[in-house]
Amino acid sequence: MSQPHQIADNLARVQEQIAAACARSGRNPAFVQLIAVSKTHPVETVLAALEAGVQHLGENRVEEAESKIPAVEARTLHRPTWHMIGHLQSRKAKDAVSLFPVIHSVDTVRLANKLSRAAVETGRTLDIFLEINVSGEASKAGFDALNWQREPARREQLQADVLTIGALPGLHLCGLMTMAPIVERMEDARPVFASLAALRSALVEATGIPLPDLSMGMTDDYPVAVEEGATWVRVGRAIFGERRV
Repeated sequence: MSQPHQIADNLARVQEQIAAACARSGRNPAFVQLIAVSKTHPVETVLAALEAGVQHLGENRVEEAESKIPAVEARTLHRPTWHMIGHLQSRKAKDAVSLFPVIHSVDTVRLANKLSRAAVETGRTLDIFLEINVSGEASKAGFDALNWQREPARREQLQADVLTIGALPGLHLCGLMTMAPIVERMEDARPVFASLAALRSALVEATGIPLPDLSMGMTDDYPVAVEEGATWVRVGRAIFGERRV
């Protein structure tokens, strides 16, 4: 099977899985958006995904996106929305704002401030998600939310950070993002997704900021993430196959 046909078939399977997860949890699949994670994949592969109907693409590194995004857009009439989903260094904030209308990995107030300044300077409004480290894994970035339900001080700090970032000009705070630990069974990731959904509800109640979106779930666990309320899932391998290094 040719690569374009394989990608189209893979995409259809992922969309079927999302619809099935929505049916199990009583949700409307129209409210779950799919980001095809194109990191490390070449322009030809990305073009095939766009032809198959992909509308949102996710990249992990500013350096890769700087060449890939213009190369893709020069060769297609499709205009995807590009999402920054990887760790973003503060020194790359200005570059990221020029490339991505959506950034899922805002992990510090400092980074949010830099993105705000860059957005204002360029006359843009940037959609952002706050990356939340629910599991407490030392290897993961994000605002520390381990045991947030049992530790008032941690919860209050998260509330303060949401209020601070929500007031910054040039930024539209869409919601929260997390990455679950790598697990053998996708069901084992459920507590992380459920915790993020509960935290979102608690922060909305405490701050009055809507936070309508939850960005959570990847190839190995996205059906469970959808069942727990994900509005954005970030899927790479299940669409593109093993990534290139």
